[in-house]
Amino acid sequence: MREYDVIVVGSGPGGQKAALQAAKLGKRVVIVERSQYLGGAGIHTGTLPSKTLREMALLYSGFRERAIFGLQLILDRDVTLNEILHRKTEVIRRQLEVVMDQFTRNRVAIAYGTASFLDSSTLVVRGEGGGGEVFKAGVIVLAPGSRPARPPEVPFDSGHIYDSDTILKLDRIPLNLTVIGGGVIGCEYACIFAALGVKVNLVEKRKRLLNFVDEEVAENLTYRMRHSGVTMRLDEEVVAIAVEAPERVVTRLKSGKALASEKVLYTMGRTGNSDTLNLDAAGLKADARGLISVNEDFQTTVPHIYAIGDVIGFPSLASTSMEQGRRAVCHAFHKEGITCELPGLLPYGIYTIPEIAMVGETEESLMLKCVPYETGSAYFHEVARGQIIGDTHGMLKLIFDRETRRLLGVHIVGERASELIHLGQAVMCYGGPIDYFKDAVFNYPTLSDAYKEAALNGLNKL
Repeated sequence: MREYDVIVVGSGPGGQKAALQAAKLGKRVVIVERSQYLGGAGIHTGTLPSKTLREMALLYSGFRERAIFGLQLILDRDVTLNEILHRKTEVIRRQLEVVMDQFTRNRVAIAYGTASFLDSSTLVVRGEGGGGEVFKAGVIVLAPGSRPARPPEVPFDSGHIYDSDTILKLDRIPLNLTVIGGGVIGCEYACIFAALGVKVNLVEKRKRLLNFVDEEVAENLTYRMRHSGVTMRLDEEVVAIAVEAPERVVTRLKSGKALASEKVLYTMGRTGNSDTLNLDAAGLKADARGLISVNEDFQTTVPHIYAIGDVIGFPSLASTSMEQGRRAVCHAFHKEGITCELPGLLPYGIYTIPEIAMVGETEESLMLKCVPYETGSAYFHEVARGQIIGDTHGMLKLIFDRETRRLLGVHIVGERASELIHLGQAVMCYGGPIDYFKDAVFNYPTLSDAYKEAALNGLNKL
């Protein structure tokens, strides 16, 4: 038996930061990874590959330049995603080097294999050969991640019907694609393939996309996606999917519609990777989706066992998982002051085309709380930099308290939204008023100047 202060299960973004935070506190740490490579889905099948594909799609298609120069590039239909993703291998290699260097410098031990509980403080890690090694620790952090849901009624195969892990193995760019699910992953891939010139059908059972996003921002995205060639099938439910010919998959909807396409991408939900952990031995339970319940400090019902990242559900973003990992470890060793004190102010970035980013309250959430608020908006066509880069539909919206003027929320749709959001986040973290943007001087021309325009727009309403 090998004893440590902390065992971290899973080496994705959350597990990495939990292990490093524990090491920084002087604890003996081992991180367990069941695949042969560190990094989890974030590096190998999810975040980095999909974002690299997005950038390459924008580059190869000339998508960003269309609004400026009127370019229309046509991709060779025989081009494979592997060819477009030639950059991905280098990005992943470099990120793995960074992770390994951090673990080495901070003396984080690594154990490869599948972890399962023997009791609430002891795990056995079994490699591919079947042999097991036993580890014991006073604090355990579960960060096993998640995998795409694969319901039995969907006939997944390697040539027609894909999930978000297998879609990057497409042999070529299809003429048309049906995406089932209008969540974050579905919207991102629908935008990417539309940028590559693919005719995309997006099926979503709700009446709008991304129901946790500010409604005005979601409507803006929906308009832009339709304009780029995505056909929206909102408030529709899939009843059957069948391969009817070598290059023909038919998706039948409850309304009676039948959508024929070369390929189908199914993105309806994910399942937590908790099924191999033998949770019962630790006194824990997972729900039907494999998710583990935690409190606000990411403690499970067993106080010294924490869970973070995808395995606890929404928002399942790399950035939030990292902060959850740090906070869980700091809480376990009573060092809470090291991490961010305002968990509600974590930003969200959604890499659709255009990007969406948000932090804080939405108009809908404030109306439910009966909070008196006002909004100020700026449109990128009013900002010189927006005209220069050809983004004339982007928007930045500030939400603030009518009485105190304190900034309550920031919502952006448009080019570089995921970068711009952090300026608003910083002001919110310090309880700043919207007046900060009114008085600030921004470089000109920049997209950041939209903050000033939005602040002036909002204050004029008072």
